[in-house]
Amino acid sequence: MDIRQLDALLAIAEHKTFSKAARSLHTVQSNVSKHIARLEEELGAILVDRDAGTLTEEGEAVVARARRIRAETDAIALDMAAMRDDISGVTRLGTIDSTARWLIPIVLPALEAKYPNVRLEVLTATTTSLLPQVIAGDLHSAVVNLPLRDSEIRAEELFAEDRLLIAPPDHPLARKSSVTPAELSRHELLLPPPGTAFRDEIDSELKNQGVELTTRAEVDGMRMIATLVLTGFGAAILPATAAPDDGPWRRIPITGLVRRSVGLIVSRRVAPSAVTRAVRDVIFEVVGTHGYDQAGVYPS
Repeated sequence: MDIRQLDALLAIAEHKTFSKAARSLHTVQSNVSKHIARLEEELGAILVDRDAGTLTEEGEAVVARARRIRAETDAIALDMAAMRDDISGVTRLGTIDSTARWLIPIVLPALEAKYPNVRLEVLTATTTSLLPQVIAGDLHSAVVNLPLRDSEIRAEELFAEDRLLIAPPDHPLARKSSVTPAELSRHELLLPPPGTAFRDEIDSELKNQGVELTTRAEVDGMRMIATLVLTGFGAAILPATAAPDDGPWRRIPITGLVRRSVGLIVSRRVAPSAVTRAVRDVIFEVVGTHGYDQAGVYPS
């Protein structure tokens, strides 16, 4: 087994066909076919269903490990460069929308000033989407909603932030200075779906208080929920950073609801490269310096 065989399988997993995989690797299709055939012979398993153009169950298992192997081999050169005081290379960071809105515009120039040879690729998505990408090695790190109970990742808290009721100006609760969970239960709300960390924490806390919320719509994405509030569709429970304090909405504190935790996660299976560690340090510096500028944010 060699790296070229694993690269061929990874290319097929990404591009779905032998011909597209070959183009992505700047080689010919026959070379890709040869690498896959030799890998299958060595492992004694069919990895690619040629008729369907998809990976078999065995192929998926090999790809999961191949991604981790590739992440480690890619990190070797980056770590050696860092030992020569030349931190350079590319790292892929995922981040939830609500945090990306204020964090990334500060992180990028700070990173450029401190590590000019580091290139950061940023993907914004929900925690639900980012977690498996970190585990698979498609992302090197991610800023997500905590807690996450997954043994495959290591998490560090960046900051906590208030959970607020965000309401259109004409909503029945819009003029209140604060609301209780019992008051919230009497209104239909916009919320993330069950299974997301933000929603599950709220449901768990309110269940202990004997309160159950009624949803008008369930949307997995803070930015979309905020947009629905903006259009007047309804009120929502959101983290403070998902609804800036300069919007047309009303930001109303909720009594008896703990703050949301946001943190940085990496895979436990692959040691972060020097480039990924450099980005991590810059993110923590930015949060510690600028986090308090964001209404309702409390750096760890």
